[in-house]
Order: sequence, then structure tokens, then C-alpha cells
Amino acid sequence: MTVPAKKPRPRRTFSAFGDVRRMPSEYEVVTHAQNWTTRSNRLAAFEQNPSSPANLWFLTYRENSPLKAEDWEQFRDPDALTYRAYVSMQAEAEAKTGGVLDEYAQAEADRTLSPGQLALLGAMFTPSRYLVHGCQQIEAYIGYMAPTSYITNAAGFAAADFLRRVTLTAYRTKELQLAHPGSGIGEAERRVWETDESWQPARRAIEKALIAYDWGEAFTALNLVLAPTLDDVLIRQFREVCRDNGDQLSWLLASFLQADNARRNRWSAALVSFCVGQQASSADALRRWIRRWTPIADDAASGLGRLLENRPERGRDAGEVVAGARAAREAFHARVFEGLR
Repeated sequence: MTVPAKKPRPRRTFSAFGDVRRMPSEYEVVTHAQNWTTRSNRLAAFEQNPSSPANLWFLTYRENSPLKAEDWEQFRDPDALTYRAYVSMQAEAEAKTGGVLDEYAQAEADRTLSPGQLALLGAMFTPSRYLVHGCQQIEAYIGYMAPTSYITNAAGFAAADFLRRVTLTAYRTKELQLAHPGSGIGEAERRVWETDESWQPARRAIEKALIAYDWGEAFTALNLVLAPTLDDVLIRQFREVCRDNGDQLSWLLASFLQADNARRNRWSAALVSFCVGQQASSADALRRWIRRWTPIADDAASGLGRLLENRPERGRDAGEVVAGARAAREAFHARVFEGLR
């Protein structure tokens, strides 16, 4: 007597996730395996012409990167952000920012700025949009080159955060230009960015990061070294100096940007933990890149520190600025590598 073969048990979940026996979340459904540039999703094109410039680029700077993992699709953004959630969250943030801008504009607060504070805004804040635009470009490259759409999406949202920051800076530049015609604000930013001695280390840093083609090094340079260092100067310490000099609007706006930076730090730390957990050799690559980019970041902080020291009436010692930025970065690294030594 022939025993009939058992029928395969029907899956109760999406096959792309394997035999996990659970319903994936909305975040996983809309994010999983969506990166068309990974080899599994472009296999036919890769096999037909593996030596094409595009395929060689991905092979060299992603597949052969020292930053490795056994299964990239297992990474998860701690905030589990989807496009819908991100847009809703930032719409609320923009409504709050817009309300504050309108309130201070009606009070003509910009006309009450002290000469030193106005000089700081023109020398440090309004030219910063060039630096932040560079950060946006690097973050977009990280997302494009990422080996999984879970990283691509997180980096994409971080790039959008940088664009939001550029837009806010441009908006404030125009407001300050209207309130203080003849001050140079709104006209001199490119010259300041390209020629001011205090900005040149930061400009060199961002231009070098733009040619860090290995996606793992680009991620390390920006998300683990340059951004944590320079955000401490351009956001935290700048905000505190603005408060000390009576510029409450700049203090508030810089405070609002902290949430975007903290979210980028969360998924960046999670990615480090994931990579090292899956491939121990990734820790050596990460630490090597951190050592390479740390002096570059410190030089950039030193240059910007001179602006905080010399422009406002109540400034901050440039050496203290560098020490504070270094301490912030090292505290972040301590959290990132906690338990991974």
C-alpha cells in the first residue's frame, strides 16, 4: 500500500522572510529586499555584463568592502521608520518650527541682535548650509551603495534631515538679510565657505569624505566621526553661545535639529553592533577608519571653534570647543562599541 505524500504545510507569512512563522511588521513589509542594486535583485544584468562600470563599482566599493555581514537583510532600524511615518513625524516638526519662526518674525527679533551675535550668524550659521549640503550628498551615497534596503531607507531619511536643515538655514539667511541689509549676510556665504581660514578644515573634511568611495568608510567618516563631532560644535555649542548672547530664536531652532541627529546616531550605532555581531572582522575596519578620520574631524572643529571664540560678545574658548566636540564623539563611540570589545 502506497502512503500518500504529505502536502507541504502552507506558509502563514511572506516567503521572502523565510520560515519565520510570524506576520512581518508594516516596516518590514515595505522595506525588506527592496534594494534593486544588490546582486540578488540585479542578477541577470550582473551575469550578462559583470565588467560594466556600474557592476565593477558595486563589486569594488560594496561587495568587497571590509565592512561585512552574513545576512544584511537581518538589520533593522531601531526606529523602524517607513516613508509614511517619517513624513508624518517631520510634518509635525515643521509645523512647530514654522510657528516659532512666525512668532519671532512678528516680534522683529532679528533687529535686536547684538553686533557680535549677528557677526557669528553671518560667519558660522549661514555659511553652514554648504557643509550640510555636503553631508546630505554623502548620506545619499551611503544609502545608494548600501547592501540592504533597511540601510538605504535609514540613510535616505538622514539625507532628507540634512536637506531640511539646509532649507531652514537658507530661510533664516534671507530673514537676516532683510533685517540687516548691508551686513553681507545672504551675499557673502560662498566666499566665506571657500576662503575663510576658519572654514577650510571643515571644507577639506567634507570634500575628502565625498571621495570616500567604499560605502563602509563613507558611513564611518560621516555618521561615526564627522557628523558627531561637527554637530556638537554647530548645534550644541553654537546653541549655548546663542543663548548666552540673547539669541533665543537660534537657540530654539538648533534645539529642534537635535532630534534628527539623535535618530541618525541610533541607527548608526545599531548598524555597528549588527555588523560586528555578524562579522567580527568588521570591528577592525571600523576602528581603522575612525582613526583615519578623527584628526580630520578635530581640525575641522578647531577651525569652527575660532568663530565661536572671536565673533560673539560672549564666546567660547576655541580649545574648549574642540575638547567638547571630542568628548561628545568619544562618548558616542563608547556607546556604539559597548560590549563589542
